[in-house]
Amino acid sequence: MKPVVSIVGRPNAGKSTLFNRITRKKDALVDNFPGVTRDRHYGDATWNDVAFTLIDTGGFLIDDEDAFAGEIRFQIDQALEDSDAVILLLDGSSGISPFDADIIDILREVSIPVFYAVNKIDGIEKEDSQYDFYSLGIETLYSLSAEHGYGVPDFLDDLVSVLPESAEEDSSDVIKLAVVGRPNTGKSSLINRILGEKRLVVSNIPGTTRDSIDTACEINGKSYLLIDTAGIRRKSKVSKKLEKFSIIKALKSLDRCDVALILIDAGEGITEQDIKIAGYAYERKCGCIFLLNKWDIVEKDDKTVKKYYEHLRMEAKYLSFAPAMTISALTGLRVTRIFNLVDTVHDQYARRINTGQINKIIERAVERTEPSLHKGKRIKFYYTTQVTTKPPTFVCFVNYPDAVHFSYKRYLVNKIREASGLDQTPIRILFKLRTGKIVFSTAKPGKKGKRAKGSKRKRK
Repeated sequence: MKPVVSIVGRPNAGKSTLFNRITRKKDALVDNFPGVTRDRHYGDATWNDVAFTLIDTGGFLIDDEDAFAGEIRFQIDQALEDSDAVILLLDGSSGISPFDADIIDILREVSIPVFYAVNKIDGIEKEDSQYDFYSLGIETLYSLSAEHGYGVPDFLDDLVSVLPESAEEDSSDVIKLAVVGRPNTGKSSLINRILGEKRLVVSNIPGTTRDSIDTACEINGKSYLLIDTAGIRRKSKVSKKLEKFSIIKALKSLDRCDVALILIDAGEGITEQDIKIAGYAYERKCGCIFLLNKWDIVEKDDKTVKKYYEHLRMEAKYLSFAPAMTISALTGLRVTRIFNLVDTVHDQYARRINTGQINKIIERAVERTEPSLHKGKRIKFYYTTQVTTKPPTFVCFVNYPDAVHFSYKRYLVNKIREASGLDQTPIRILFKLRTGKIVFSTAKPGKKGKRAKGSKRKRK
């Protein structure tokens, strides 16, 4: 496992900016008011060929009116327990704060290396701003600018020199799961239930989760990456700039996951926004599983489950292949069974069908129902092959690729599902132009096909 480094400090010291600078990405949300980061945020970084995991944390607060102050402190404590080194980021533009002394007292008791960095020092002419911080009893201070990069290379040289060595991780077998849904459907509660610990901030206030948070875990000997995302509201409900970015990040999480766990609040019923979120997952061609959460509070009889499933299938017809189950993140009802379903969906999502089998499937489908004519000419299927997985993607070479009707495309996809067992994964099928002599047709066995135009019979 790679070494872990945590960034801690008071609100608005620039922790998320430094996180983005070191990871060379823009994964942490940044805004010019305190309290943007609440959960721990993980990212991969490399410096001098040393790979490590960086954790961005919420601003350190004591006796603050923020309702999340206690939760943020808990998250910082958890990050320190997981870390091999810690960075205390101080705000050089506003000077010393009482919060700085409080957190330094905490860090004096940890056994891991601690790096004290004064941020917002944009050049050598502002170096004097750091001297006041020596009064806190710190021996070594690093002056830097997370926004502009000043002093960061020298700082990282010293940081990676104290990190323990680690073997290269093989992440090829890790199944990535994005937990998505409307605000307050129980996404963070579900992940906490799965992990068996209070890993993510949970509140009954919609919008508690702002970033997309990655958490690795192992269940029954298999590795998973759980991605908790911000709740996706209706566009008309989104007014704050920060929340719009949260939604964008939630959608990006769907781009990098294998399977989307689409959480629906069963207590409120299936809403239009639930279906719209499912559509986002469908458009990104990831595996999908519907989870009807809060099933413990639903008034039900022996027909309730069937009614919910029928309503779901009716509203999300394009996701008829996606399995669904009822759960309760609060009580743990059927939560352990989710991963049996995940394994099944992922197995199909990553499966490859050999060329001979897929050609037989398409040939039989064409023989049973031929495609419609195109300008009086028959559409011919020459050859089919699978070009990639995640999801299974097939290319059919035909003489008129643009003339294949979407309904016939859907027919072929259904035939592939029936014959190959890929009944719980999205399937992509593409059509490309190609000419050739061998075609799938309804000609009777033994009947010789016509020679291609311009070809000559070989003499014996």
